[in-house]
Amino acid sequence: MANKRDYYEVLGVSKDASQEDIKRAYRKLAKQYHPDVSTDPNATEKFAEIQVAYDCLSDPAKKENYDRFGTEDMNGFQGGGSGFGGADGFGFEDIFSSFFGGGRRTQTANAKKQGRDIYQEVTITFEEAAFGTRQKVKLNKLDECTQCGGTGAHSHSDIVTCPRCGGTGRTVVDQQTLFGRFRTETTCPDCKGTGKKIKKVCEKCAGAGRTRVSKEINVNIPAGIDDEQTLRVSGEGEAGLNGGPSGDLLIKVNVKKHEVFERDGNDIYVELPLTFSQAALGTTLEVKTLSGAVVLKVPAGTQHGTKFKLSGKGIASKVNNRTGHQYVIAKIITPTNLSSKQKDLFNDLAKTDETKGNKIFDKIKNFFKPKK
Repeated sequence: MANKRDYYEVLGVSKDASQEDIKRAYRKLAKQYHPDVSTDPNATEKFAEIQVAYDCLSDPAKKENYDRFGTEDMNGFQGGGSGFGGADGFGFEDIFSSFFGGGRRTQTANAKKQGRDIYQEVTITFEEAAFGTRQKVKLNKLDECTQCGGTGAHSHSDIVTCPRCGGTGRTVVDQQTLFGRFRTETTCPDCKGTGKKIKKVCEKCAGAGRTRVSKEINVNIPAGIDDEQTLRVSGEGEAGLNGGPSGDLLIKVNVKKHEVFERDGNDIYVELPLTFSQAALGTTLEVKTLSGAVVLKVPAGTQHGTKFKLSGKGIASKVNNRTGHQYVIAKIITPTNLSSKQKDLFNDLAKTDETKGNKIFDKIKNFFKPKK
């Protein structure tokens, strides 16, 4: 048998290393050379050597004997250690968790897994967004097999416990090496870790437990939904695995622009075109709202950009349980293509002092005196 390497050399620590240093070195090397994760062709031998070294140096009594006599036991070398189950509480599960974080592994191949979420888009009108609507959405997804109920088996009697692993989903292999007996635990190759075997698979899904289907569902879109908002419909995603819940359907809502209305939150804005005479003399007009036409009184002397508020005439949203207002913005239109009579009237008007009594004109009229 080849001479053993010095245990301190194997772990890469000095003879005065603390137990914490020894433990840290072991964990690092165990992650690197464990046969289940390492690509090193000599990983099994190296891991066994590391295991034996740590088994000795982590035990105060064995370490003392090794430091004094070169062996961990007065009766000579006694290999074996703790096997791949771990020394001082460290096992492969601890090593695995150090790769991915968290505690010991609990995920198994037969654990319940939630189905994947799926995504769709719908386009609706401005009014449909304001008042809510019901839309048909076409889906193409993996759904639970209707024939086997997701089991993947022809019948429940065709599902049996895996004879190789006894239903644990794991197999244990014992190895006798020069350093002692070691035990390796791996995923059962027969059942792929599920712990179950299917004697006869479902004809419809070929044992997958899910089939691809095309279906159409009705989706309620609430009043007040805004452009590019997303609705979540629980349970309408793809079917889960091993009895896990289905994913969700996520719907992005696109709202068409309105020819007149502009939206800001729950408020609505609309421009009201006025002639010079209507703005100057005042008038009464019908204004369109989402709930129908209303009468708006425009007072004499209304200026361009004046904002009129119609309380409660905005969007009554069920998304945030708030009702907005409608704002009507005065837009005075300068006439073009005047008739001869209209030109005469404007010429007569121009001979008068249109700015008399107007405070705004009084403040700035000296800056804009007409040229003679």
